[in-house]
Amino acid sequence: MKKKHIIYGVLSGILIFVSIPLFHLLSTKLAENKTEVSIPNGFVDDESHLNLTKVDSIIVVKSDSISLIKQIQSVLEYANDHKLKISIAGTKHSMGGHTISKNGIQLNMLNYNRMSLDTLTNILSIGSGATWEQAIKYLDKYNRSISIMQAFSTFSIGGSISVNGHGWQKNSPPLSNSVKSFTIMLANGEIKNCSRTNNDELFHLAIGGYGLIGIILDVKLTVAKNISLQYKYINMTTSNYIKHYNEYITNNPNTELVFGRLKVSNKDFLENATLNFFLKTPLTPKKIVTDKEDSFESKRVVFRGSVNSEYGKRLRWDLEKTANYISKNNVYSRNELLNDDVTLIENKDSNSTDILHEYFIPERNFMKFIESIKEPLLKTKIDLLNITIRRVEKDTDAFLNYAKETVYGFVILFNQQKNNDSEEQMKSLTLKLIDCTIESEGTYYLPYRLHVTKEKMREIYPQAERFFNLKLKYDPEDLFSNKFYLKYK
Repeated sequence: MKKKHIIYGVLSGILIFVSIPLFHLLSTKLAENKTEVSIPNGFVDDESHLNLTKVDSIIVVKSDSISLIKQIQSVLEYANDHKLKISIAGTKHSMGGHTISKNGIQLNMLNYNRMSLDTLTNILSIGSGATWEQAIKYLDKYNRSISIMQAFSTFSIGGSISVNGHGWQKNSPPLSNSVKSFTIMLANGEIKNCSRTNNDELFHLAIGGYGLIGIILDVKLTVAKNISLQYKYINMTTSNYIKHYNEYITNNPNTELVFGRLKVSNKDFLENATLNFFLKTPLTPKKIVTDKEDSFESKRVVFRGSVNSEYGKRLRWDLEKTANYISKNNVYSRNELLNDDVTLIENKDSNSTDILHEYFIPERNFMKFIESIKEPLLKTKIDLLNITIRRVEKDTDAFLNYAKETVYGFVILFNQQKNNDSEEQMKSLTLKLIDCTIESEGTYYLPYRLHVTKEKMREIYPQAERFFNLKLKYDPEDLFSNKFYLKYK
């Protein structure tokens, strides 16, 4: 009888242990209102879902180059005649109105997605409207891969160049490092070919130039070989992160992709970290799988279950550690790893929105920055969802460069309600984090919400004044504009 009681007790414990997290995740999914936020005709928005703005017109470009050039030149002429501003859009994942001009024209480039590969030089020629996902699937047929790109493949090539995104490729500069050259149409309709040796000033201004210099048309990118990679990970205290990074990443020639993550639950807040990396293997890479919907959804619900839930944050950390343990030593193709969609973390609650921040900190101040942000992050009512860490090497390409030396990028994701109170709280939090960044001799990323004051922006980007002056050299009538420009020029 006693043995039966023990068995029943163990089974009951297992049932409770399994049922509580299942109930939490099921409740998370059922609570999502899944309401599609429709954008009224004549209005545009961006990924912040906080920038709904009326525009004069939305122009979707042609897909072939000859028609495209004629079409855009006529749009420029129309805008000049009617005193309208032009903003340039792709998938619109910026969050500060960088693709929006009030009462202006939004030029959507997504249709311009032509591509061809020179397999001898490993140069991909690609239209600026193509997404990284389209490029990955195209290159996969040739056993090639993207050299440097962001964590998600959802963004457009032109958009990524315009914000000079960085990737999680081991110890790499921003993606501008893989840009061989590009053509750009200026405000007068003239097309220039730009590289580090030809129209180099335009090259440096347009990379990370947020669409303010001209319209990027055709891009030449250096590509890499698609290879097989084996997953590894390490759990550690955050204070040991740099030590482990140097040992397992910098000093390991076989490491190809890497990212870190900080624990964001209140228990051991920012005290623990994981280092996730992928090592080269001699195995032949498999072709990418295009249908990941089922696995995406389970991961997405675990992620969304951490919103405004201390239990959910601890559960997610524990489940990810378990998943890391189970998948350790699994082998993936490079293209499979790069082809992740932003729907992996999609917010299906129309009452709230997810907002990104990113801060770039020199290695010498790594722990100083982490210690300094603890108090503002714990005191705010804004919900912290995630902090990912990526190392970025010095950038010598973008005029508005954020990696002035080798830095560690802290990619911080928040969830906030779509109301004025939350917006004010986010502004307050941003300014505190900016002060922490300045004290740590760091910089911040410009594609996000425009909460940083003009004075602080100019302090962190002292080259901004010259950038805006040089813009007028190539666009004297200020034809290309957006909310970012109006705030900081």
